[in-house]
Amino acid sequence: MELGLMVEPQVGGSYARLRELVLWAEDQGLDAFARSDHYLDQERSAPTTDALTTLGGLAEATDTIQLVVLVTPITFRHPAVIAKTATTLDEMTGGRFALGVGTGWMKGEHDMLGMDLPELGERFDRFHETLSYLHAAFGTSEGFAGDYYSLAPIDVLPRPVNVPIVIGGSGMKKTPTYAGRFADEYNMFVTDSETLDRRLDVMRTAAADAGRDPGAVKVSLAGPAVVAATDHEYATLLAERGSKRDMGASEYETFLTERNIPHGVPAQAAAVITDLEEMGIGRFYVQQYAHLDDIDTDELSSVFRALRG
Repeated sequence: MELGLMVEPQVGGSYARLRELVLWAEDQGLDAFARSDHYLDQERSAPTTDALTTLGGLAEATDTIQLVVLVTPITFRHPAVIAKTATTLDEMTGGRFALGVGTGWMKGEHDMLGMDLPELGERFDRFHETLSYLHAAFGTSEGFAGDYYSLAPIDVLPRPVNVPIVIGGSGMKKTPTYAGRFADEYNMFVTDSETLDRRLDVMRTAAADAGRDPGAVKVSLAGPAVVAATDHEYATLLAERGSKRDMGASEYETFLTERNIPHGVPAQAAAVITDLEEMGIGRFYVQQYAHLDDIDTDELSSVFRALRG
């Protein structure tokens, strides 16, 4: 199982702290470092950096770790800007950048900043056209013509060396279908096994229908990991985390189990990772929804050691 760290800088944090975290992640031998792409958090206003700009800086600071945006909303940037930024980051990282794209969803963010958030049906239409546009810009030279976007039949240079497309979202039909047709990685938040199986069936069918190898699409999950060194510490952690969701410890543990979230003492958490691998998951991002300054790397070191088994 590949392991990555995902952070949410819209909750707050500086570029300097983001750089510290990616260097820590690389030193830990993690496979990937991902960040969200939001300009505001719906709950509060906090210092927030631009995702793709910061990844350019992190490209220069790192050597081995993959840098991932999870995910850039199509409502933020025209496909031409997404494509050109991606190929620039591809060059800067030597092929270590992965481009996550999605429909966009956070209405409050768009409203507060005065950005348009079309209705969901239109967003999915634009999303499909964006993916088709990127496919053309990254290599076919055939151009693309849609209802919203168009690209002349030209060579868009430089060509990317390696820009994996990550499609992320929680939909049951369109998102996994687009992932099967276009994605190198299909990402979703932790979920129950039935939902996971249904989404994977749709993705794999779409990949096969498009003449692609369904097994070539990496499947990744993002979510928390609730891990403690001893049973006593784990019980305390369950009570603390559960209370934040208005749940008792037992109810919260059931919630974690149902959603395939790694939890327990190290051996138990590692067993969840093994189960996820058997379900077809190839990467797990440990998500940290916190101000960057509040992310405890000592605690995270213990978590990642446990997940490695």
